[in-house]
Amino acid sequence: MLTKRIIPCLDIKDGRTVKGVNFVDLRDAGDPVELAERYTREGADELVFLDISATVEKRKTLIELVKKVAEAIHIPFTVGGGISTVEDVRALLLAGADKVSVNSAAVRNPQLINDIAADFGSQCIVVAIDTRYVDGVNLVHTHGGRKPTEIETIGWAEEVAKRGAGEILLTSMDHDGTKAGFAVEITKKISERVSIPVIASGGGGNEAHFCDIFKEGKADAALAASIFHYKEVEIKHLKEELIKNKLPIRH
Repeated sequence: MLTKRIIPCLDIKDGRTVKGVNFVDLRDAGDPVELAERYTREGADELVFLDISATVEKRKTLIELVKKVAEAIHIPFTVGGGISTVEDVRALLLAGADKVSVNSAAVRNPQLINDIAADFGSQCIVVAIDTRYVDGVNLVHTHGGRKPTEIETIGWAEEVAKRGAGEILLTSMDHDGTKAGFAVEITKKISERVSIPVIASGGGGNEAHFCDIFKEGKADAALAASIFHYKEVEIKHLKEELIKNKLPIRH
């Protein structure tokens, strides 16, 4: 069995790490380079860097900041935000990213997934899916969660896997920042329907929530932000707890 991964997330706005609840009410969480260095020391398996306002502000991801973070760490590093072309992907990989995350552009132009996979390999592309429960259905949202679509989340997850995505980063907007637990049900449904790894995001608040999303939700990785930024959960202690629960974890 593949080991389960613990992934801190740096949500970046105006060059700073920020964190909110349900995608709003953002507050400062520190310098991204310093946080990246800290997570490397503390035993994070990977790191995700999301320029959360790039798409809304119609600009590219902050390349210089990506370079600084990449130079400071030695773990796999995924970058997302404002990526809409194969050239954007090439620039970020050259800046030090190991993988890129696409969301809004992939919804607008699904062929982009095929093109990135063809040029750089599936292992380079993570498709981020921001989902919210609306009138009894899980629907995909774009533009940092600001724009609802009529696309059903599970069907979209199946499509991106077929198009060549290497992983899915599934964020439950209903759970985001609440620290009340991950979205186990939707994560499990998607994990059972696709053959690629699913990273669960949104709602992790304590060690038990991570156990639940790995055991019940069948996630391959779990991503969190504020609980790590503010040291409410220490990665070392989290991994010890997961090992006690007989989950395969990287030491």
